[in-house]
Amino acid sequence: MLDANGIRLAHIYARDDLHQTRFGQYHEHLTSDEARRIAKGIARLPEFMMQRKDFHSRGGGDFRWKRSRPYHVALADLYVREHWGFIDAVCKLNSIPFDGTGERIQREGTWCVYEFAVQLDAIQFWDRFEGRWLRGEEFIYPERPQGLPQLREPPDMYRFGRRPTGR
Repeated sequence: MLDANGIRLAHIYARDDLHQTRFGQYHEHLTSDEARRIAKGIARLPEFMMQRKDFHSRGGGDFRWKRSRPYHVALADLYVREHWGFIDAVCKLNSIPFDGTGERIQREGTWCVYEFAVQLDAIQFWDRFEGRWLRGEEFIYPERPQGLPQLREPPDMYRFGRRPTGR
């Protein structure tokens, strides 16, 4: 697999003749479809790691805001109370930290603030749970980025009273 500059990033080997092998050997190799999906994911890593415009860190100011976790998203308190199990399950499944700051904002209801170290995690969380992006003390409303990967949802999400989103 080559990057945009023609530099080889990785070798991903696959075998499509696995139907002729014993079952035990099957798990040692990737199919060409699996290898293609992995290669596509590796090729998109720079895109996922880039800083997206309009999604700025919260900025300096309050001593409670950690420099190691500069991105803050607020969710409506009532929404969090009603969907706590589902939010927690989605975050665990996608390895996104679900860390509250303990800060509550009183503006058009009560909002709970969550902090993130990685911008992409914060953007995905903001998008999936219809949060508010924070910059300083203000809510900002950036446009949803093109090609944003969706968070995976638990296969037993009906247990949480949820229905497929269909997005």
